Amino acid sequence: MSKLSIRDLDLKGKRVFIRVDFNVPLDEEGRVTNDARIQASLPTIQHSLAQGARVILASHLGRPKGKVNATMSLKPVAASLGKLLGRRVQLAADCVGNEVLSQSRGLQDGGLLLLENLRFHSQEEANDPEFSKQLAALCDLYVNDAFGTAHRAHASTVGMIPFVGKAAAGFLMEKELSYLGKAVSNPDRPYVAIIGGAKVSDKIEVIENLLSVVDTLLIGGGMAYTFLVAEEYEVGKSLVETDKVSLAESLLQKARQRNVRILLPVDHVVADKFDPSAESKITTIQETPMEWMGLDIGPETISRFKGSIATAKTILWNGPLGVFEMDKFAQGTIVIAQAVAESSATTIIGGGDSIAAVTKAGVQDKISHISTGGGASLEFLGGAKLPGVEALSDR
Repeated sequence: MSKLSIRDLDLKGKRVFIRVDFNVPLDEEGRVTNDARIQASLPTIQHSLAQGARVILASHLGRPKGKVNATMSLKPVAASLGKLLGRRVQLAADCVGNEVLSQSRGLQDGGLLLLENLRFHSQEEANDPEFSKQLAALCDLYVNDAFGTAHRAHASTVGMIPFVGKAAAGFLMEKELSYLGKAVSNPDRPYVAIIGGAKVSDKIEVIENLLSVVDTLLIGGGMAYTFLVAEEYEVGKSLVETDKVSLAESLLQKARQRNVRILLPVDHVVADKFDPSAESKITTIQETPMEWMGLDIGPETISRFKGSIATAKTILWNGPLGVFEMDKFAQGTIVIAQAVAESSATTIIGGGDSIAAVTKAGVQDKISHISTGGGASLEFLGGAKLPGVEALSDR
């Protein structure tokens, strides 16, 4: 990795500002319902505390639109983190100001302070220089462990860095860059990418970038129908982005020029309406009834996809292969999730829906790397430079 890592820093006695991603779901009582993102940051936090750092944690939660909103306070996060660390976590009343500055200066070696929601201030998302300076005044060193926000140039991810001595990647950030970086630049082959989800328009850059690096591309989900129409199939009432058909055509053409094998569905589960109680049946793509819509891949497609997965050395998966939220149309996604988990390849899952799919299939523990950054991982895989990564100190 070309950027400075937390391993490269002498943390003892230093006030270390760690940008974490504690944007976690809360229930109506304000309790954390899924602490996966908090757990993902633990190695960096525990390492810093063990090294005698004076740790200042900062995160956003929800979209308070630059105003204080009690329902988006990090108070429940402090309680959840405290349980995981087995110690009390002090929550500051704000993230900037004299009181917080004095709390940061009062920290002892191994001390810990969690700042209140960064986005209670509109200056955070505006990347305001004055606000950035105030955040930087709290610390001696900066660590970014919030890959999920690395595609945003905000005060806490980019703006404050020029005012701090050194800026390094935390363990989670380092892991994300290592796995995703290898997937776009130096993968073990054969390299198979599985791309699903509803729309081609959400994944254009990703597909274009992957066509220069993958050996095989498996396309499922709603987006497959735009490609099938580009191949002149009739797909009934299935989801098609008519304005993206010519784009799909050019992507298929590019794949042929680059000798990338593209597998599209050959059969699917069709339904007479978009509803869990819909009547459904399996047909080939050619036999799709005019008034029906495809909502999952069929058994022959599953078999072909599994064949490619079985020979792969690297597998990247982004996006479900059907309407997996409805059990009736989840089979394709779940069987492919199991096949990916059973593979001996390096397996990388990116994107919220794909993570939900491997979790639903109960195989998340068998995946080499599950990316914590939906939008950030998509942009990275699409070849974009992430501002939060670019801003870190070079090694």
